[in-house]
Amino acid sequence: MPWQWPVGALCAFLLTLVTTPAGVSGAVLLLPIQLSILHVPSPAVTPTNLTFNVASIPGGLVRFRHERRLFNELTWLLVAGTLPGVVAGAVIRVELLSSSTAITLIAAGVLLPLGLWLALGSQRLPPTPRAAPSRRARRWIWALSLLVGTVGGIYGIGGGSLLAPVLLALGYSAYEVAPATLAATFLTSIGGIATYQILQATHGGAIAPDWVLAAFLGAGGFLGSYLGARLQRHLPEHSLRRLLGLIACLVAARYIQTGVQQPQPARPAHATTR
Repeated sequence: MPWQWPVGALCAFLLTLVTTPAGVSGAVLLLPIQLSILHVPSPAVTPTNLTFNVASIPGGLVRFRHERRLFNELTWLLVAGTLPGVVAGAVIRVELLSSSTAITLIAAGVLLPLGLWLALGSQRLPPTPRAAPSRRARRWIWALSLLVGTVGGIYGIGGGSLLAPVLLALGYSAYEVAPATLAATFLTSIGGIATYQILQATHGGAIAPDWVLAAFLGAGGFLGSYLGARLQRHLPEHSLRRLLGLIACLVAARYIQTGVQQPQPARPAHATTR
């Protein structure tokens, strides 16, 4: 057995154990691990990451469903926006846009101050119980999720890593946000994969993932996601907010690294990671 398989499973387990309580799948942080530690070739790393996303997130969703926290109004709002958004973004990327990394710097500019605010400066907790959002607020949340889904479809930027800090900044509880953002990421990833497969059939250039490694990553991620979701209810709200702030800062650093590197040629295999 190649050493990359069990090491990858362990890395995926530890990463999802930490990120799931904050509502982030961790795929965007797994990407540099695949490249630098597991030595996955660059063309195959994106579809391998997508496969990890689809295989690992259900672990957390199963646990949240068991606790009756999965299906709520926020979940449906995010899914209603991100799912059509990623389809539109994939079409825009293949048909209209060449490779670009400018959006990653914009995302980092949003995430870094939010992450620092959540990790270091924010102690305000959302009211309990929280009143139902107004129709105007629901429209804003849907529009935000549509935008994030579209950007994710174009550039491969994870929806949860953007949506979760913004929703916490708007006053939502981490206990509401995590199930909703993970559900949206899961369905968006499936939609992104399906859309890119259709586009690849007509445009060519399909790139296959490393299926065996992806299976090990998914297995480790599934277990970590399940345990992370179970762990969340034992963590106080302020700890979850600080955890998400730290993750947002790490993701922002990753986006800055990506943004300052030389752009790579456009490949239709790019899709949403978290």
